[in-house]
Amino acid sequence: MTAPFDCAVVGAGVMGCATALFLAKGGMRVVLLDRGEICREASGVNAGTLTMQMTRAALIPYALRAHEMWMRMPEWCPGGSVIATACPGLSVAFTEGEAQMLEERARIRRAAGAPIELITGRQAQAIEPGLADGVLLAGHCPIDGFASAYLTGRAFRPALLEAGVALLENTPVRGISGHFVLETSAGPVTARRLVLAGGVWLEDMVGWLGITLPIKVLINQLVVTERMKPVMRTVLGVASGLLSLKQYANGTVLIGGGWQGIGDRVRGGIAVKPENFLGNVRLAAHTVPALREARIVRSWLGLEAETADALPAIGAIPGVDDAWTIGSVHSGYTSGPYMGKILAQAILGQDPDLPLFPIDRLLAAQRNAA
Repeated sequence: MTAPFDCAVVGAGVMGCATALFLAKGGMRVVLLDRGEICREASGVNAGTLTMQMTRAALIPYALRAHEMWMRMPEWCPGGSVIATACPGLSVAFTEGEAQMLEERARIRRAAGAPIELITGRQAQAIEPGLADGVLLAGHCPIDGFASAYLTGRAFRPALLEAGVALLENTPVRGISGHFVLETSAGPVTARRLVLAGGVWLEDMVGWLGITLPIKVLINQLVVTERMKPVMRTVLGVASGLLSLKQYANGTVLIGGGWQGIGDRVRGGIAVKPENFLGNVRLAAHTVPALREARIVRSWLGLEAETADALPAIGAIPGVDDAWTIGSVHSGYTSGPYMGKILAQAILGQDPDLPLFPIDRLLAAQRNAA
């Protein structure tokens, strides 16, 4: 711990873990730090959806490669599994407005490489018999799926340790001086390179380097039902984006869709909004009528980060040699492992398989707005 590490990664979510793992596999001596345990913030409490239908078009090529990585996780992350399940995905439209939205989004995502086709409501019911009547149009994608997000940390831990990553959990970083000395609760940690992988806390982290990078924080509500008989077999959503449904092997159904709760970056998730809770579960029951018989077990909150242009913050930090960011990826759980892989490629001096998303554009936009 006294000798400088080749790279320090601050933030042990799925992207920080993937970056650290691939850097270590590339021969670097890596330390991974987090104020809590690995993958216990957004990466461990999200809906675990591995989807093309809810991924922004610009990120489809990344999500397709990441989907394959999740399905083959033990091959690149030895000993790790999040019980990734491949299944079809359906996005349905109940109104003319939703149908128009669905057509436009499917067209753009198809152009980006997602194998999404538009089908009728009757065809959608043939794929998902539990689907309600009244669907005007549906988008069908054979490459979708889901994972058990709460297993993410358990999946990464053995691979990180086997690769030689020094894992410092429950070790908050208070600031950074020099190039680079991390001031932590366990004492100073020195590294030649730095990766800030802080999710919604990325704004605070780049502030350590004197850079202002506004990050929007979303407080997403999620709901899980009791175990019940099989009522669905797809990842199911509504074109408006206000519903995401999936049923796990144990019978529980996870209900999401981005309905907002109460909280912020400093305090985290504080409380569920009752009106949003009701709106979410009512929409779920409208879409899959069998859910009207389900009892709710619990609801919780997960924080999600978003940049000003809703595209990721992945790449070199301008003006600070050997410092990098990764985070704020829409549908970030889906694309997370691949994003970490290509950032590691760049840090190792290789050409990334796909382009990164450096934050220069965001800083320039901020200067122009001022």
